[in-house]
Amino acid sequence: MIVTIPIAFVEPSTGEIREQPYIGLFYLSIAGIIIIVLYSSYQERKERQKANAKRRARK
Repeated sequence: MIVTIPIAFVEPSTGEIREQPYIGLFYLSIAGIIIIVLYSSYQERKERQKANAKRRARK
């Protein structure tokens, strides 16, 4: 996903900056990164809740 951000602005075959960048590709890349970060934080929160419940149940 991080690789697609520069591709939106730079032509990969020539290395020149595009006159008309692919704005849609840029925003889709940013959206994908945000979705991955949100999903991973959601999973970590669920794991933490399970660990806390397990720790409380031991008493």
